[in-house]
Amino acid sequence: MVAPARPSRLDAAVSFLGSAEFARAITICVIGTAFLSHALRALVGWAGLISIIVALTLLASASLFVRRGMLEWRGLLTVSLLAFVGWCCLSLLWSDYQWATLAGVLYQVALAVLGVYIALVRDPIQIVRSFGDVLRALLVASLVLEVLSGLLIDTPITFLGITGSLDSGGPIQGLFGSRNQLGLVTLIAIITFVAELLTRSVPRNLSIGSLTLGALILLFTSSPVTLGTLVVVAAAGLVLAGLRRLDPDRRRIGQFVVTGAVVLTLLASWLARTQIIDALNAGSEFEYRYTIWKRILQLVSFNPLEGFGWLGFWRTELPPYILIDAQDGAHPSAFNAYLDTLLQVGVVGLVLLLVLLGLAVVRSWLLASNRKSVVYVWPALVIIALMITSAAESSMLVEYGWLILVIVAVRGSEGLSWRRGLRDSADTSP
Repeated sequence: MVAPARPSRLDAAVSFLGSAEFARAITICVIGTAFLSHALRALVGWAGLISIIVALTLLASASLFVRRGMLEWRGLLTVSLLAFVGWCCLSLLWSDYQWATLAGVLYQVALAVLGVYIALVRDPIQIVRSFGDVLRALLVASLVLEVLSGLLIDTPITFLGITGSLDSGGPIQGLFGSRNQLGLVTLIAIITFVAELLTRSVPRNLSIGSLTLGALILLFTSSPVTLGTLVVVAAAGLVLAGLRRLDPDRRRIGQFVVTGAVVLTLLASWLARTQIIDALNAGSEFEYRYTIWKRILQLVSFNPLEGFGWLGFWRTELPPYILIDAQDGAHPSAFNAYLDTLLQVGVVGLVLLLVLLGLAVVRSWLLASNRKSVVYVWPALVIIALMITSAAESSMLVEYGWLILVIVAVRGSEGLSWRRGLRDSADTSP
């Protein structure tokens, strides 16, 4: 009797790279690294963080290669994503600091690859669960560090950016460097925890405890940016809940009504912007940003179409960033993703970003309105939170914000792709 052949090491490696357990582990590591990037830079420096991302990118690429026969690629890699990333890559041609632009582009592309990997190999509920597991742990760790710094040792943890202000009611920063970043992460976490609760993907007590934790941290961030975003996201969630209850014909009419209401609200918000800023008590914070924005707009006039070259994070030792002198000195961004894009890759880059973001928002909104499973509401609300916050932070362009944008864009393209529609029509035609 001949014994069965034992699988070779290569076969075992291929099986491991293509397994669901490996995909889940990589997804958790990628999401954790993206959200912990500030803390990792503080602990191991840029070299350590880049090494982690390179390792994850290589592993994810190997897994995608092994799974290539099981994935449907047509219609998934959205043209708008490829166009924006491609334009950022092209900025190497006119950048005066090509080495820095190359580093910024490679960093952007690596995180885009990781986002595409998660979107392709994990289904919506698995993505939500992975975000929930990571964010739950990070919020707990952030609160523990704030208690340690603000109550137990009463000393700032400077290298993490924690000021130790919990004893005076905040603001707190946690593992994310600023109250606005902690606020945005907490808001994304709350949306995720609500999705977990509604889909019953985790025990009810865990969901309720997670939501309580998120609400507590959100309160202590004292972030006016997050407060304003929370109002918009809550309103969007209520509108989506109403649309999902309508029959298809009435839902279509409802979408037009919602679109008109959004346009009118944006117009009214612009006209009443001063009162809104005063109501949110964001005056000094807005003035600080406004000073930076004015200087950016002055510099944009030198390279309006193409910008100065993609960097992602600012390199404040390079022109024109060295010329933007804010009252607090060096800062890593324009505190506005749209102006940041305009400065780095010009009007063309900004238009491409708006197309990418617009398609991601519209597709995720339509899927959230029309699909039966409530899990499809998560991408729509998360991308809205990211879009609104990007008026005061540049999070959407780098690290966890960019990762989320890529995941939502690719998942939306999978569900509502014009190329997939054309292909399906061709397949069914006589």
